[in-house]
Amino acid sequence: MVRQSAFLAWIFRMPLIKRWGLMHCVRPENVAEHSHQVAVIAHLLCVIRNERYGGNLNPDKAATVAIFHEVSETKLQDQNHVVKYHNAEFTEQYKKLELLAEQECIDSLPADLQKHYKQLVIQEEVDSDYKQIVKAADIISAYLKVLDEQKFGNVAEFEGVRKSTEARIDAIKKNCPEVQDVLDVFVKSCLLPVDDISN
Repeated sequence: MVRQSAFLAWIFRMPLIKRWGLMHCVRPENVAEHSHQVAVIAHLLCVIRNERYGGNLNPDKAATVAIFHEVSETKLQDQNHVVKYHNAEFTEQYKKLELLAEQECIDSLPADLQKHYKQLVIQEEVDSDYKQIVKAADIISAYLKVLDEQKFGNVAEFEGVRKSTEARIDAIKKNCPEVQDVLDVFVKSCLLPVDDISN
């Protein structure tokens, strides 16, 4: 009998994992949709870097890394950023749990396929240039979520997150000038009603 792999089963449960668990949200968000958005933004960041800033990254690889960047949450759920990074010791232990979850995901694959996914799923193995791009895309995705929530009146709940996310964006722009391009060219239209987008 062929040994069954749980790899795809875990990935397909990503829509069940809610993000922003400690916050009141006007519109719920899950890990699957977040990963898709991060993949699209990461691809865009690479294209802009290559076209405008002399980069030489593969946008398809960046998008693929982004698709898998939250795989550990299939086991651990989404953790609030403030909680996760509040205490250095907790952060260190949580990173160990993430690594265990990522390795468990890889181990669930047939042996001959594991080498193809290891550098996508295990975040310690991801090439640093792609890791930087995906982190930038992740922050932009969070920022768009904040702006969306505030647009619909959820201002107070997301004001602290907006300020901390803007600080994170300012920090990452120093090494990723393409982030500013995305902010300047794409963010405003993401907040428009559908009729205005169409026009």
